[in-house]
Amino acid sequence: MTKPLCIVAGVGPGNGLAFCKRFLKEGFRVAIVARSLERMTEYAQMDEQVFPFACDLSDPVAVANTFHQIIESLGTPEVTIYNAGSGVFGTALETSIEDFESTWRLSALGLLSVSQAVVPSMLERGKGTLLVTGATASLRGGAKFAAFSSAKAAQRNLAQSMARSLAPSGIHVALVIIDGIIDIPRTRAMFPDKPDDFFMQPDDIADTYYALSQQNKSAWTFEVDIRANTESW
Repeated sequence: MTKPLCIVAGVGPGNGLAFCKRFLKEGFRVAIVARSLERMTEYAQMDEQVFPFACDLSDPVAVANTFHQIIESLGTPEVTIYNAGSGVFGTALETSIEDFESTWRLSALGLLSVSQAVVPSMLERGKGTLLVTGATASLRGGAKFAAFSSAKAAQRNLAQSMARSLAPSGIHVALVIIDGIIDIPRTRAMFPDKPDDFFMQPDDIADTYYALSQQNKSAWTFEVDIRANTESW
């Protein structure tokens, strides 16, 4: 019997890699997608059930081509995780038009492009899960979050619209709002004096994603927020 497929779109050394490992542990094949094929190929060496793909997720044409290749070669995904996003920080007057657009393209347009690539095959099968990595910035616009909060708010509303339209057809769309600092080498270097419990552990975050993917349709979650117990909110 063929193992179910999970696609993780947006894989780095923190959450993306943790999602990959968590779904591998549960018996999934995992397709990992990011801009750097070299890094994806390196990650794929962890297990023969990991399949690397390079794609600029802000480019709809690249997304359509790459995800067609994934589905043609590996089949319809049981779970797709949209984990792409980047932070460009500054006030509205400090933010360039180019930075504003690129942030929106990755967070919102990328989600739409990936959804249009994977959801039709899920609809044919009558089931599937799409999980989206959100942020607290989608709920409030901080003074220096002009681009990022706008992009994440657009992403959140898009995910909610899809959840409402796709649920009757058996497709579960859920948004995970992550509020805190992820524990990776780069953030440890940025906050060298912070204790361990200041940071959010990627493996623990991945547990929430897997649990969402296993929910029964009689009690689906759309939105959940997770944070370290020391986070001020």
